[in-house]
Amino acid sequence: MFRGAFTIWGRDMRVLRRSLFSELLAVVAYPITLYLAFGVGLKGYISDVDGIPYALFIAPGLISMTAVSAAFDESAWSMWFHRKVQHTIEEYRVNPITVYDIIIGKIVSGFSQGAVKGVVVAVVIFLLTPFRFPAGHLLVYLFFIASGSMIFSCIGTICGTIVDKPENIGRIQSVVIVPLIFLSGIFFPLSSYPSAALAVVQLLPTTAIFEGARIALLQGVMDYRYFSIAVVTSALAFAAAVWIFNRKIEG
Repeated sequence: MFRGAFTIWGRDMRVLRRSLFSELLAVVAYPITLYLAFGVGLKGYISDVDGIPYALFIAPGLISMTAVSAAFDESAWSMWFHRKVQHTIEEYRVNPITVYDIIIGKIVSGFSQGAVKGVVVAVVIFLLTPFRFPAGHLLVYLFFIASGSMIFSCIGTICGTIVDKPENIGRIQSVVIVPLIFLSGIFFPLSSYPSAALAVVQLLPTTAIFEGARIALLQGVMDYRYFSIAVVTSALAFAAAVWIFNRKIEG
């Protein structure tokens, strides 16, 4: 069971391994630049946020952002490239590999690469800065990293399935993904929003991922409101990805 999905996942991991250094270098550069620019460059101008030093406040969000962004990128571009350029998806279909094997393999591949890249950014931030946290807080935090990577991997898979022009993936990322990420309080407290806007923002899955992860890592507390949003969104995103891919391939 799921042997085909494991085979597809293993193939994508071998491809990643061949270009691992360049991939990680590119991924690390952006969040580390943001951390240095905001967390270090502005720390003398921004007071503590809810009693937390600003550099510490933004660190969990940048780690989470790296993981979910990498999950989306890998799933979207890998699915599109294998469907439109290499036609690998058609080759999979000739073999005894089911549609569910393909979609699960691609989703898990995106999730895995997002998790790996998030961990690398976390290690770099940990080594270069005084960012520290109790080890006991890590398990709850990893739940939000995992669910966020799963959600964005599913969304990326959907984009790679339905989009035929590669530039449209970039447009979706610029118009939908990036605003959702930056509106979710990575660089500022959610209390900055007016109450009407806050009620809407708190329902966003990206808010659940980033704010839930920050609370988990810095306070060691599971916020069950954000937990519920993350779980429900993960299930819906997975179901949507499977249904859309199945319709596209069978159609």
